[in-house]
Amino acid sequence: MSGRPRGSAGLLLFRRSDHGPEVLLGHMGGPFFARREEGAWTVPKGEYESGEPSWEAARREFREELGLPPPDGEAVPLGEVRQRGGKVVTAWALEADLDPASIVPGTFTMEWPPRSGRLQEFPELDRVEWFGLDRARELIVTAQTAFLDRLAEHSG
Repeated sequence: MSGRPRGSAGLLLFRRSDHGPEVLLGHMGGPFFARREEGAWTVPKGEYESGEPSWEAARREFREELGLPPPDGEAVPLGEVRQRGGKVVTAWALEADLDPASIVPGTFTMEWPPRSGRLQEFPELDRVEWFGLDRARELIVTAQTAFLDRLAEHSG
């Protein structure tokens, strides 16, 4: 192990409304987040290998996480943040509208309950919703609030 933090990349969709920008966030799936709201929502993202360009990873992960092709359009780089566990997340904002009901989330498999020997499949994201920036700040993984701030500066 290199000791280098894992990298993740994602796309933050936004749309304009009468009340200001709204962002599309996903609620992390699986048993650890099932009963949590605050800090359990995220930019749709995923890990990538060091040789893969982060922009390509963000587009690939969007498709894997949401089951839909990433929208076309001009991407706004939102830079990087380091999450509490050390993961470095890179994100881009794209203006697009998407119906959350059209999402077909990817899945992951894990042993659950712990030490039970039973493997269960869970959705990567169990819900996807549009939020105004103020509500999104209350729900998103703490480090990712910087992406919301950067988006607000861009769209302000």
